[in-house]
Amino acid sequence: MFVDQVKISLKAGDGGNGITAYRREKYVPFGGPAGGDGGDGASIIFEVDEGLRTLLDFRYQTHFKAKRGEGGQSSNMHGKNAEHLVLKVPPGTIVKSVETEEVLADLVEDGQQAVVAKGGRGGRGNSRFASPRNPAPDFSENGEPGEEIEVTLELKLLADVGLVGFPSVGKSTLLSIVSKAKPKIGAYHFTTIKPNLGVVSTKDQRSFVLADLPGLIEGAAEGVGLGHQFLKHVERTKVIVHMIDMSGSEGRDPFEDYKVINDELKAYEQRLEDRPQIVVANKMDMPDAEDNLQLFKEQVDDDSVEIIAISTFTRENIDHLLYAIADKLEEVKDVDFNKEDEDLGVNRVLYKHTPSQDKFTITRDDDAAYVVSGKAIERMFKMTDFNSDPAVRRFARQMRSMGIDDALRARGCKNGDIVRILGGEFEFIE
Repeated sequence: MFVDQVKISLKAGDGGNGITAYRREKYVPFGGPAGGDGGDGASIIFEVDEGLRTLLDFRYQTHFKAKRGEGGQSSNMHGKNAEHLVLKVPPGTIVKSVETEEVLADLVEDGQQAVVAKGGRGGRGNSRFASPRNPAPDFSENGEPGEEIEVTLELKLLADVGLVGFPSVGKSTLLSIVSKAKPKIGAYHFTTIKPNLGVVSTKDQRSFVLADLPGLIEGAAEGVGLGHQFLKHVERTKVIVHMIDMSGSEGRDPFEDYKVINDELKAYEQRLEDRPQIVVANKMDMPDAEDNLQLFKEQVDDDSVEIIAISTFTRENIDHLLYAIADKLEEVKDVDFNKEDEDLGVNRVLYKHTPSQDKFTITRDDDAAYVVSGKAIERMFKMTDFNSDPAVRRFARQMRSMGIDDALRARGCKNGDIVRILGGEFEFIE
């Protein structure tokens, strides 16, 4: 089964909790704090494995949760960091956020990695909060929660050459002849529904990857039929081989087919019409094919269009076609067609500005309680040990320094009113 798009949920590991502990050594009075930090939670990393060809593994498991870090120990011992969760994907995988549709990673080279969900930092032990004013703090931090995100994985095949054309023009037959690929072949009135890849070697020892792609129909650029599912696989090909049934055996006009396919390539937003194209006139062993080819050349009326006549049945001119494809690939091998269209790529790093997370919002519940929400305050809430009075007092100081107290007063919050954060309830005290 060929799977080229899946949606999955990721939860990176939480950091381990820090610990409150004290030194108890002989001859060391007032030994001081000795609580160690918690270990960092595991991140979720995507890594390219060139042995994979589909996203099938993600069809059956759609939720991934990484391990949390170990808690801190006494004697200032740090908890163990959790091992990262590495998910293997095929080359050509794009990772997008479901919420923002932003491209998070574009993975094309074997071994290339991208951290998509970052693990939480380990909580600090009480020895980290020691100061001249408070030499023996009696509180510690909980671990930071790991990132949680829903992503879409999209696979765009990494083939040098893409075979395009209407259904039943002979694309699958050509692939089976020139490579060891074994696509299903028959006189179907429907199209290949999954791309097939084959490695082609010419007699002069040149090789390239050829993809037999699902057949195009009119309206594909607007999503008709397999539509975008087909066209996205053409995006990364360097050369397009446009196959046409020159015999007209399916009752279609070769020139009309040629125009319709090129119109769909032009209509698609990735500027596919700029790809070098070789037109292949197939089924030349059939009656009327020679006459149709002469008429086709007159209708195209463009010397720059390379037209090669072949027959996949008699295997006439197949070697000539392969040499022409290999020559064309050598001409365009240094051209990066995806450079302008992609935000991320090989050997490129994207530095993003992360907006301040100190923003918060205050709303009212049905029972008139004030509800405070925001990334920073919710993160602090989760990292606070509410069983420790000093930790609670520290959390109150953090709220005050963020301006939440003043904002609550401005909203009309008075002494004794209820304030909620992530389900936790507090009494507002002036």
